[in-house]
Amino acid sequence: MNRAQNKGLNGAMDDARNRLGWMLDDALRMPETRYAVLLSADGLLMAHSERIGRDDAERQAAGMAGLQSLARATAEFCGDPGTTWRQTVNEFDDGYVFLVAAGPGAYLAVSATQDVDMETVSFRLHELVQRLGKEMTSPPRPAPDDPGGRGESSPHKEPADTGERGGSSSPRKGPDRPA
Repeated sequence: MNRAQNKGLNGAMDDARNRLGWMLDDALRMPETRYAVLLSADGLLMAHSERIGRDDAERQAAGMAGLQSLARATAEFCGDPGTTWRQTVNEFDDGYVFLVAAGPGAYLAVSATQDVDMETVSFRLHELVQRLGKEMTSPPRPAPDDPGGRGESSPHKEPADTGERGGSSSPRKGPDRPA
């Protein structure tokens, strides 16, 4: 396989694993922004913008996980050790790195030039976090006897109780179940 074919194959594989990358690209439509990565708390890359390659994005994700960990560890410097970390902004000669909480166990990082409008970037990142939260939440799976995939079970058959609640601690409620 020649280099161009290999790059095409790797690009296709990266596209499949980078299903939220388009949302990060959308966030970078602001002037003076450079790159964006979405990462897990343990530093694993979840998505990256088109402008940064996967290898660089993975390296930055690992670094950002350490950065957010250090930021959270300094919470008591704000007066209360239990205070919630929300955002970190680092300034460099050539620009800024914004790191924000993007839901349970996820973080969003964006780099920008020194000429960026910091307030606008911060605002847009928090908007993007709201959108990402909706995309990262999986819809309920349809019941085995729901061929239409509408998430409803047959009115003649009760779904089997497996003891699993899909992350929810409340019992299932439906039209024929009391609230």
